[in-house]
Amino acid sequence: FLSVTEDLVRRRAEHNNCEIFSLEEISLHQQEIEKLEHLDKWCRDLKILYLQNNLIPKIENVGKLKKLEYLNVALNNIERIENLEGCEELKKLDLTANFIGELSSIESLRYNIHLKELFLMGNPCTEFEGYRQFVVATLHQLKYLDSKEIDRSERIKALQNYPEVKWKIREQEQAYLLKRAREKEEAQRRMQERKDEKQKQMDSKLGFDSPDSTQEKPNQAEGNGAQERCRTVENDDEDRKFWEEPTPYTPESRLETHRYIEEKRRAEDNKRESKKREKTAWTLVTAEGKVLNVNVPKLHFCLKDDEENNQIILDLAVYRYLDTSLLDVDVQPTYIRVLVKGKPFQLVLPEEVKPDSSSAKRSQTTGHLVVTMPKAKEIILAKQKVSASIKHSDCNTQQNTTKSGQVEKLEVDPSKYSFPDVTKIIQEKEQTGKGPINLQPQKVTNVKKSCVDFENNEDV
Repeated sequence: FLSVTEDLVRRRAEHNNCEIFSLEEISLHQQEIEKLEHLDKWCRDLKILYLQNNLIPKIENVGKLKKLEYLNVALNNIERIENLEGCEELKKLDLTANFIGELSSIESLRYNIHLKELFLMGNPCTEFEGYRQFVVATLHQLKYLDSKEIDRSERIKALQNYPEVKWKIREQEQAYLLKRAREKEEAQRRMQERKDEKQKQMDSKLGFDSPDSTQEKPNQAEGNGAQERCRTVENDDEDRKFWEEPTPYTPESRLETHRYIEEKRRAEDNKRESKKREKTAWTLVTAEGKVLNVNVPKLHFCLKDDEENNQIILDLAVYRYLDTSLLDVDVQPTYIRVLVKGKPFQLVLPEEVKPDSSSAKRSQTTGHLVVTMPKAKEIILAKQKVSASIKHSDCNTQQNTTKSGQVEKLEVDPSKYSFPDVTKIIQEKEQTGKGPINLQPQKVTNVKKSCVDFENNEDV
């Protein structure tokens, strides 16, 4: 059976930072709990406790919750009210749609002096004659019963007829308890019959799979298919028989239904797991060694040839909120393979790439997987040629003549370089007779006196 575990309580205590010692409110509804325990030790400060729609057969282990104000155990298998005397602050108790037939058990609630609201709708005891008068007269502190207010006149009238009503209630209780005893015997008998039938089916299956029956196997695949169809028909018949068979609404039938559903669910899970294990692997490479294009996860993708940067880029549209740990990227020189939750995506690349230099990233906006793969073949672009020729050219070259005959001058930034002005390097002719006298050049007329034969020829 399923009981209250510490892990379950901590998970349901997220609003309290998963701390259970100081917990004041917790909701454990629809958890298929079959035994109520541990809460009185772990959560002593509980004020509100929701346990509706479980399989709890008995109220227990809540007597130490002194601060508990609201207890909801609707839609369970509870048959009597008990073990609530220690809940001193209990103000509201919801027992809707249970199996309480022992109405006299409400007398244990007399000690809960703060109890103001009680819900017993959907219980067998509400069908008893004098049910409301008995509850009103027994629990004087109540203000509301089944969402209906108890006024003073109703309480006075109930107290006047209390002995007679109490006697009637006791008689109806005894009749109900006898009926419940018969229902329990019937449930036990049906459970035993179901066990015997299941054992018989197991024996027949073992006989079907015996060596004698497997001597002739003309086609194994056809045999397996026939067995599968037989099992499906048997399961359908079993389901129809279980759900169409009329059964009384009792705690036993409710528990039996839950066990049957759980058993079917477990069988389906095992079947699904076995199918996963038996599933053949996808063909990614043929027997001849040819790599195939495969897109099992059916994802959109974009393969871009980035010639400017000499690389190939794959943009794979994986699911935005998919955890990256569920992706496995494998880059090979001629193809790329990505496993998305175990499903392969494989693509043959147009050129050979470098796997070691490749990188894979997730887009922060779209969540796509972006794989960048540099090409293995190096390409020297035209721009690089021009720059290289300029780099190794003679630094003294000042002009480049194009084919069209136009002259390209080198651009020089005068702020960075102090080259001489090459446009004014031609020597000007000597100008005489112009300008101030003191700036005119003087003629050399000195004659060496030591040389007698020297002839001063100005042309020379």
